[in-house]
Amino acid sequence: MNDYEITYILRPSLEENDVDERANAIAEIIKNQGGAIVAIEKLGKRRLAYEIADLREGHYVAMQFQSGAAASKELERLLKLHEDVLRALVIRLDKQSLEGLAQMRAAIAAAPPPFVPQA
Repeated sequence: MNDYEITYILRPSLEENDVDERANAIAEIIKNQGGAIVAIEKLGKRRLAYEIADLREGHYVAMQFQSGAAASKELERLLKLHEDVLRALVIRLDKQSLEGLAQMRAAIAAAPPPFVPQA
């Protein structure tokens, strides 16, 4: 099994509950093909770098998973057919990328909580 990361953009008209449902449905595609989900991160609604189908915003979701090459190709194919997915990019993570992600997560966990002034 290989390590992959996919980032996809969903239509901005979706509500937050709908985004959660779509993210879970996409994760199920991987699970049904024998893969495992490592992490799902919903990055929120953001402005697109350029218009896609006359849209200027989209809900960004990043998911890290482990699967075989066939499962990742099938996921890519299904996302191209999904009407709520504007764009999707699947990348295979190598050892160096995984180490970098682990270091970044450790640094975030060790950082002090942000200062919030009290009124």
